[in-house]
Amino acid sequence: MYVGTQLGGDQFSKVGDRYLKQLAQLGVKHVCIDPEGDPWQWDRDILMRHSERVQGHGLILDMVQLPLPSSGIERNHQAPGIVLGKPGERDREIDGICRIIEGLSEAGIGAAKYNFNVLGIPRTTSETGRGGAVLSTWRADKATDGDTLTIAGKVSADEFWERITYFLERVVPVATAAKVRLACHPHDPMTPPGFRGFEKRVLGDAEGLMKFVQIAESPYHGLNFCQGTVAESLENPREEIGEIIRWFGKRKKIFNVHFRNIKGGRYSFTEEFPDAGDMDMPAALKIYKEVGYDGMIMPDHVPHIDAADSNETAFAFCFGYIIGVFQANGWDPYGAGISGGAR
Repeated sequence: MYVGTQLGGDQFSKVGDRYLKQLAQLGVKHVCIDPEGDPWQWDRDILMRHSERVQGHGLILDMVQLPLPSSGIERNHQAPGIVLGKPGERDREIDGICRIIEGLSEAGIGAAKYNFNVLGIPRTTSETGRGGAVLSTWRADKATDGDTLTIAGKVSADEFWERITYFLERVVPVATAAKVRLACHPHDPMTPPGFRGFEKRVLGDAEGLMKFVQIAESPYHGLNFCQGTVAESLENPREEIGEIIRWFGKRKKIFNVHFRNIKGGRYSFTEEFPDAGDMDMPAALKIYKEVGYDGMIMPDHVPHIDAADSNETAFAFCFGYIIGVFQANGWDPYGAGISGGAR
């Protein structure tokens, strides 16, 4: 395992090669960065040119994000047929996803992450942390839109599982043949039953994620394991997170790690810097190492701080924290000699 980071295509359009140079200077060699432009148009040539651009700065392109985003159906309509279960439309979108997977394989890019998300990432009013840093916050009892349905209407857990299963049974065999690992992000956060019309966010807790990875079983079907999101569903994240990491890690179902800490737990938390939350993050890293995890450890959802560029400064702090914990344990944080190609 090694330090890494992620950047969407729109973000990359804004920061460009300057940020690639910055990552190389910070020692972050492995990245998930999307090509600029419409992801439905990605093919072998676009992906190869993108990978070569990244490699030109001494970096390795480990994965990209499929056009199944975290932002939810109301903010991003990239794949409404798939997540809404629309006959015909979802089949066309699934065909498009499969073409992208085959293009990734041809370009030597060994993994892709994605979200199966309708609600997006619900949050309530931000709160402040150390020094006045602004923290993304979820207090379910303060949510004001819980009775407001999305365009999906009311959705039972069984209906949502049908949509997930339909997708996996068609996409995982293609990924397996192409040797491209598919890493799904959990639903962030776990929400109360019935919230905005959803009986349950089925990928919002460890139980649902365990069921998920056993559908269409394959070594190329697993998780973008967001430690912060999983912790958000727990009563006592500090005590419970270790065994959950072990369960997925021993089964080789962790393909990427969002290394994020929180204060609080189920239905009530703030997102924190890795050294400021309730979980023992160095202890968690030791468990990833123990189970043989072999991918990126990356920051995610950093607090907003007073800086010329809040996001870049906060991410730089997190990179340094991760690298420091690696080195304190005598581990190489840089992934020396590891290729980002298909596994």
